[in-house]
Amino acid sequence: MRVYDWARVAIALAPLFSPIHADELVTWPIRDTGLRDKTVQWDHYSLIYNGKRVFSFGGEFHPFRLPVPEMWVDIMEKIKAMGLNTVSFYSHWGYHAPTNDTLDFETGAHGIELIYKIAKELGLFVHARPGPYINAETSAGGMPLWLTTGEYGDLRNNDTAFTAAWRPYMTKVEEITAPYQVTHNGTVILYQIENEFNQQWINVEEKIPKPVPIAYMKTLFANAQSNGIVIPMTHNMPGRQYKSWSVDYDTVGAGGNVHIYGLDNYPSCWSCIPSDCSTSNPSFTLMDYTEHFSEVSPKQPSMMPEFQGGALNPWDGPAEGCEAKTDESFVNFYYRDNVAQRVTILGLYMIHGGTNWGWIGAPFVPTSYGYSAAIAENRTIGSKYYEIKSLALFTRVAKDLTKTDIVGNSTSYSDNEAITTIELRNPDTDAGFYAIRHTDPTSNDEQSLRLSVRTSAGNFTVPTVSDNDKMSLNGHVAKILVTDFSFGGRNLVYSTAEVLTCGVFDSRPTLALWVFNGEGGEFFIEGAKSGSAVRGDASKVQFVKSKKGLVVNFKEQAGMTVVTTDNDVRVLLMDRDTAHLFWVPALTADPIVPVDQVAFVQGPHLVRAAQLEGRVISLRGDSNETAEIEVFTAKKVQTIEWNGKRLRTNRTRWGSLTAQIDGPEKFEIPKLGAWRVQDSLPERLTNYSDSGPAWVDADHMETPSKYDDATKPYLYSNQYGFHNGVHLWRARFNGTADGVYLEVQGGIAHGWTAWLNGRFISSFLGNISSSVGTKEITFPNGTVSNRENVLLVMQDITGHDQGSGSLNIRGIVNATLLNSQSGFSSWKVAGTAGGATGATLDPVRTHYNEGGLTAERLGWHLPGFDDLKWPQASPSDGFTGAGVRFYRANLPLNTPAGHDVALSVKLNFDSDETSNSFRAYLYINGYQYGRYYPYVNEAMNTFPVPPGVWNYDGDNIIGLAIWNQEEKKAKCDLQVKVEYVLASSLDVKFDGMYLRPGWDEKRVLYA
Repeated sequence: MRVYDWARVAIALAPLFSPIHADELVTWPIRDTGLRDKTVQWDHYSLIYNGKRVFSFGGEFHPFRLPVPEMWVDIMEKIKAMGLNTVSFYSHWGYHAPTNDTLDFETGAHGIELIYKIAKELGLFVHARPGPYINAETSAGGMPLWLTTGEYGDLRNNDTAFTAAWRPYMTKVEEITAPYQVTHNGTVILYQIENEFNQQWINVEEKIPKPVPIAYMKTLFANAQSNGIVIPMTHNMPGRQYKSWSVDYDTVGAGGNVHIYGLDNYPSCWSCIPSDCSTSNPSFTLMDYTEHFSEVSPKQPSMMPEFQGGALNPWDGPAEGCEAKTDESFVNFYYRDNVAQRVTILGLYMIHGGTNWGWIGAPFVPTSYGYSAAIAENRTIGSKYYEIKSLALFTRVAKDLTKTDIVGNSTSYSDNEAITTIELRNPDTDAGFYAIRHTDPTSNDEQSLRLSVRTSAGNFTVPTVSDNDKMSLNGHVAKILVTDFSFGGRNLVYSTAEVLTCGVFDSRPTLALWVFNGEGGEFFIEGAKSGSAVRGDASKVQFVKSKKGLVVNFKEQAGMTVVTTDNDVRVLLMDRDTAHLFWVPALTADPIVPVDQVAFVQGPHLVRAAQLEGRVISLRGDSNETAEIEVFTAKKVQTIEWNGKRLRTNRTRWGSLTAQIDGPEKFEIPKLGAWRVQDSLPERLTNYSDSGPAWVDADHMETPSKYDDATKPYLYSNQYGFHNGVHLWRARFNGTADGVYLEVQGGIAHGWTAWLNGRFISSFLGNISSSVGTKEITFPNGTVSNRENVLLVMQDITGHDQGSGSLNIRGIVNATLLNSQSGFSSWKVAGTAGGATGATLDPVRTHYNEGGLTAERLGWHLPGFDDLKWPQASPSDGFTGAGVRFYRANLPLNTPAGHDVALSVKLNFDSDETSNSFRAYLYINGYQYGRYYPYVNEAMNTFPVPPGVWNYDGDNIIGLAIWNQEEKKAKCDLQVKVEYVLASSLDVKFDGMYLRPGWDEKRVLYA
């Protein structure tokens, strides 16, 4: 990444104040896919949808990380409510393909078609990103784990075996997607093939092609078009140095290009641990994307399908993640810089992080995938969400922003060289956008300035009312100020306050402007001659007549001030806190959202949707307290309805409606039922029978893996059909031996424990810096029998590496008896029930959800299992000795109707009393929703669980497996916590039984 000294760049460039003439401009070609459909076109500036330019501002969420379709509505309503017009999502090949001859797009949360239906209903464009490889910090980058054996070659190439593997999945996704394209009156506007695949060039600067990756990309592209994908195809490049798959950069005819090239960037490191990023820069360091796009994709819109929306928290990360790293200041500063650099397709990764339930995460990512996203893992929203909304609502109405040129970049725009300004101009309308920030972007001091702007009414140095009046930049913030901004048939000549949004009600234009708390501002309305402050402190508002209109200057803004002018303009002035709770719900499902099809709502925690029904405006949303709600809408409306309840409504003299909305009821977690317990590791005992279908002979003397340097038989678990969670290796040998050497590979933070003839002999407790756990173990006196001996190795798999690392084996690389004449006579392995034969016992929760623990194979974690004969004991009491105990308890829930409730589970232990050498696995109604490894990081102990996994109107089975890796005492406390309670229109007490299938007798076969 090239980091620019913007101070030097700014001084070197002079601002351009003269008008832009048509003959000075480049005429950029308008392109389409060449398939005779002009619904989606594009050029150097932006996407063009049905002839209208679009600023695509979106956010990413992963339906497979939130396995409750009813909650997808919640996330997508919040995306729409924050002003975004696009949702992007990865679909997960491995999630949909448990075996190489199975595809599931129907069971439980597998139906991605619902994403398209919800998006259509809400009015959101969709950027579909199905892979085949998605990365996404998922195990093997989202590729199915049966692909990792080596049987399918090196992957992500044109190998016939790999092509035959991905084609059914991609074909099915494309068949599902095709009817929902915008070309078919649907909602999908972009379709990504592959992800972060930087392999087009042997030498990128000399443009020497790589034939194999190019052939692969060509095949993916052709497959999509043959299955009816007619919208633009995209790709996401993970670094500016690679320059792959852009038709503009490919001047040598290498091939494999997509329609629109994309670049991703994480300027503050994608991880909470800065050392995870080789090119991590100081906070608020800026990069030049404009130069990159000008070189690589000049005839395409500047697209960033993944720009940093947060940061993942790895195993050794801080307990609560690193929200401050990408907080509202980061959002304000960096996202405005993207706009200033002419990015018109911007996707935030992630907008909702979700969770790695069922352990779909790669080894370096623990169960949480909260990502410090604007919509938190537990679905809460806060200041970061509101800050994105302030910019997104602006880009939704700033139509001239979709076609701009950078005409200046300098410190000379203002009277303060500590401030740099980038000027954008629309070549058709001459509308201007001035992006201002600190010249030293890492500075967070307070600077004041007056800015020189060019407008249709003349050149001004603003503010103009007083020579002593100045604008402020205080802290890590940036601003985008407008000139000749068109709203509802009126012209905003200039404004030193940022535009939040605009609307038209009964042909009357209403403009919303905002400033930081306590700041003032100034704006100029063309054609107005007089005005008045009809709400707020009128003494702080000054009106000055100008030759071409009215200048309005206001001071120390607090709350909302309403200004009206004689040319029927209404202006709402807000401070930042007020703007954060200002909502603009659409009254249409059109993603473009015409300004006369909105309502303005101020006050609630969240407004999800609005609908006009005669003289009633019906609003849906969430409230966290009793509050006043204020609505700006059509004059005919007399009553506000909130979540189905008619409110006592008053009309203000400035034309809005007001009422009171109620806050939430209180809710407390009921008492947990009695815990029951059972031993979950009989496999360590010599009299245990491993002859059942749970076990398979580990007897392969050959391997398709390129990693063939290992003891034989090959003990690679994927070769035997086992991929996730705990694996059990059971070996036999006759005669004596002094010990065993074990080299076990399971991923970052994995662990293993070994028993000989039922007696604990050693453990590898885990390591965050290595995927391999190696030990030479001396057998204790009296453990070796002269007859047959049984060695049990219990191994934890924490996921497969990504990229080419997905082929790194999982299992035992070396198992050698020390001073043994005969060695091992046999090996067997057990994992997920049914894995050896390709049977999927739980297609709803999927094969990712469970491993080979006795409790998992026999379904003790599932609702409906009868544990009444088990003895009572609590995990808080704990137990001594290496082994596994499984605990079950019932939690009855009855949350209040009309409320959204978020619950999490916290695991804890007293380090003064007990050992941290244990691993705990949490199950809620059969879903594995947490892995707690206190030896690795005891602070990562809280696991949000969504409605639908919880039954909010009945019983809930909580399961907890505790794997004690030493002979010391291990115990674990479990607490169910209320994260929040909101009065809400969201239905969280839906019938989710289909998501919580119960125990079945077929489980008993897998003892």
